Amino acid sequence: MARITALIENAGQVLTCAPDAPDLVGACTNTVVAVSGNAIAAIGTAAEIAAAHDLSEAEWIDAGGGLVMPGFVDCHTHLVFHKSRVEEYAQKVQGRTAAEIRAMGIPVGISATARMMREASMEELVASAAERLGHMLSFGTTTVESKSGYGLNTATEIKMLEVNRELARRQPIEIVSTFLGAHEFPDDKPRDAYIREILDEMIPEVARRGLAEFNDVYCDDGYYTVEESRAILARGLEHGLKVKIHTDAYSHIGGSRLAAELKAVSADHMNFTDPAEYAGLRAAGVVCVVMPALDFSVGHARPFDARALMDAGVTVALATDMCPGCWLESMPFVVQLACRLYKFSPAEAIRAGTLHAAMALDRGDRLGSLQPGKDADIAIFPYERFEDMAYRLGRGRARLVMKAGKVVFRNTEAA
Repeated sequence: MARITALIENAGQVLTCAPDAPDLVGACTNTVVAVSGNAIAAIGTAAEIAAAHDLSEAEWIDAGGGLVMPGFVDCHTHLVFHKSRVEEYAQKVQGRTAAEIRAMGIPVGISATARMMREASMEELVASAAERLGHMLSFGTTTVESKSGYGLNTATEIKMLEVNRELARRQPIEIVSTFLGAHEFPDDKPRDAYIREILDEMIPEVARRGLAEFNDVYCDDGYYTVEESRAILARGLEHGLKVKIHTDAYSHIGGSRLAAELKAVSADHMNFTDPAEYAGLRAAGVVCVVMPALDFSVGHARPFDARALMDAGVTVALATDMCPGCWLESMPFVVQLACRLYKFSPAEAIRAGTLHAAMALDRGDRLGSLQPGKDADIAIFPYERFEDMAYRLGRGRARLVMKAGKVVFRNTEAA
């Protein structure tokens, strides 16, 4: 008989997001969730759980008629950066091009953030990223992937990954660290020399220090070619770093085929992916991560056709793409955008931001759904039914968030 440490009761709905849920999300009523230590012990009626478990020391948590669901997994972010690019953004929303903005003396793009990053101390970076994480937690996010990529030299890329390690130590959200040295090219070094630095210095040093789990590359027109991307990702595999890839965001040069060839854990963006490549991605088990907030923020000329990808049987995940060009901390808002802009159903969107997002981080075995044995990462929202998350635009603060069986956020005024 398991000793229950927490029991969540009085839920309007419990949303399991289990893989075998017939309605995609496993919505059920008159259900309680039992937690033992850091894991989910059981889900069922109060009578069933009381009969099979020791409740003598359980903390009783009242869901207040709200929605109980897995914590969100934000599987694609550029969380660590210094300052902002608000001046650039303000000009872009008025229709000015990057060239016009540069002519105004305003720094633009990844290279602008890289210059600011090099000026920042570790403590400044930790403090600013921790503030963003605090907001993410309040929106029910319990796991966040965080990429480097704004260093564009070995020292600063390492610094960014060290920030990830410090963030994991200081606050409750689980941080998944990704090396993205191949995000852009620096202004002060030839292309070939920088690629050689990634291959011979950055990747070996990141692996030696155990600073990242994944190796990512921006494979798109104007960034890294397929051949360059293959070499960088292959070198990462040699050093134990699993494959991710930014691709097909603004062009189609073959990055999706490379993702399938290397059996990438995820391929992200996908705006220009050829439908002929969907079957290969599905067969290779590649999770495709799409980000409606990024398309919305940049006014993308070709928003993603998620419906076709899902209809082809490809596993699709959602993420914020939190970065200086898309400053978003709310996964519920991503759900809202996915339903309105990408034609997801509310059930599909929530599953894409939980279970599928966990799969995009190679964590589907322990995160992303409420199932016995999985980590007790749980969020309670002030909704009677899950469709309200998509319907109530601009809202989405959680009432309570639990990470690994511990309550890490409470908000009695959640809305």
